[in-house]
Amino acid sequence: MALPSAMTPALAPTSGLDRDRRERSTLQPSSPVEHLGEAIAQLAQRLHAATYELLVMLRAFDEQAGWNNGFLSCAHWLSWRTGIDLGAAREKVRVAKALERLPRLSGAMQRGEISYAKARALSRIATPENEPRLLDLAYTGTAGHVERVVRAWRQCDRVEEARDT
Repeated sequence: MALPSAMTPALAPTSGLDRDRRERSTLQPSSPVEHLGEAIAQLAQRLHAATYELLVMLRAFDEQAGWNNGFLSCAHWLSWRTGIDLGAAREKVRVAKALERLPRLSGAMQRGEISYAKARALSRIATPENEPRLLDLAYTGTAGHVERVVRAWRQCDRVEEARDT
């Protein structure tokens, strides 16, 4: 399947941590349990990339109003068709749309380097201007850490907006 051009960034990761991650991936596991750990990590990476592909398809489906045959929204259709919670479906549609304007984050997810959980959190605050710094956060932190930073960032934004008004 050809991906829409806006969702197919070819930007390579720029963080030194990415280089470290690639170097670690070339080390040979020395025990069966290390082999199992590597297999788990590789499968997770493929799942992250597959989730990105799902989001690209979902965005295209929404743009073409494929859901507009009796459903209230793309999220309602997704919830019905795939059996996921309506709130989770809304988030998937939101993230799918947000990734279009975030090429570096999209590229990292497309390559399986960051999880949907991290992309979901970062898409709440990411702009093309702050995307490189936020992507470094995604590479270095856990999903929980990224969520905490995003919550704090949003709280600061609300305080700043209130002060401005």
